[in-house]
Amino acid sequence: MCLALVALSGCRPRDFPQFPADYREYAYVTNGASGTVSVFDVVNVRLDREILVGVNPVAVAVNSARPEVYVVNAGSPGGQGSLSVLNAENNTVTATIPLHAQPLSIDIDAEHDLAYIANSGSNTISVVDLKSRRELTQIGTGEQPVEARIAPDGNTVVVPNRGGNSVSLIDAGSRRVRAIFEGCPGAADAVVLPYSSKAFVACAGGHQLMVIALAHGNQPDRLEAMMDVGRGPVHLALKPDGGELFVSNSLSNTISEVITTTNDVGGAYLMGDNPARGLVSNDNSLLYEANLHAQDVTIYAIEDGKRTGSIHVGDGPSAMAFSAEGHLLFIVDTRSGDVAVVRTLSHALFTMLPTGRGPNAIAVKGFRVR
Repeated sequence: MCLALVALSGCRPRDFPQFPADYREYAYVTNGASGTVSVFDVVNVRLDREILVGVNPVAVAVNSARPEVYVVNAGSPGGQGSLSVLNAENNTVTATIPLHAQPLSIDIDAEHDLAYIANSGSNTISVVDLKSRRELTQIGTGEQPVEARIAPDGNTVVVPNRGGNSVSLIDAGSRRVRAIFEGCPGAADAVVLPYSSKAFVACAGGHQLMVIALAHGNQPDRLEAMMDVGRGPVHLALKPDGGELFVSNSLSNTISEVITTTNDVGGAYLMGDNPARGLVSNDNSLLYEANLHAQDVTIYAIEDGKRTGSIHVGDGPSAMAFSAEGHLLFIVDTRSGDVAVVRTLSHALFTMLPTGRGPNAIAVKGFRVR
């Protein structure tokens, strides 16, 4: 691949891993206005195909235990949504599972072959058996759940309820709501620490994070803190080691750095116009921040506590994902309808790839063919 592109890009052998012949890797981008998924071949850095799914696909997730990809289709206003199951080995739709009104997000418990899907229009969480391709149950939540985040230990599902200004905690074993915490205006995004000890939830309608200590042993769930950050916190980017998280403050044009062990806000740093999503590198050293109302992604050096540059991309960067080896960063540009591919070694733009209309989410899946 490098030989084919060297004349145009000046790529160097160390920029791209040497993949075995039976290795495949794809990036999947949902196109909300096209009802499709764009599939990109990561090994050869090209568009592989576009797959027709359901109406208004808005979220995508991969299964770490099997070669499958799951696409949440929000459906038309007033209608029901669905879940499209893709076979990653041949990139075809193998099943469509009916859901409820306006599903918005998905999280996967690969160990138990389960998916948790937030149905915002139904005020429920769907629990889907991925092996039998059927919904097992619906769990009632607060008003307008926007996420269903499964804790790493598989015991708790954290649900921010945007319309209800609250957070529901679901016991995954009993599939019942275990606790509800009020007072999080516009609850938007949640992360859970690697040891499943705490959940952090962005209260996008205000300027705070809600910190919840999750139940363990004889200790119940409890509100641990309400932390002041910037205005309009919409996304939380957790370092892989769990030691810090970064808050995208959309209305302040800043990020806030949070020490997760002590619940301290380390500082606020100016980014671009409407920072909407962050992504931390696998070595915990860099934060990439997508600025939705601009055409750039800001790079922030975590150890140094400062911005180190920016990458010019397409219009409206809104979602990001690394390749499995981390040598490429894929940036979804919502308004210009493309994906910027950046080499992480040099932070140079490698190429731009076209998507369908209204791209909005991305996930990457690597595997060996059988």
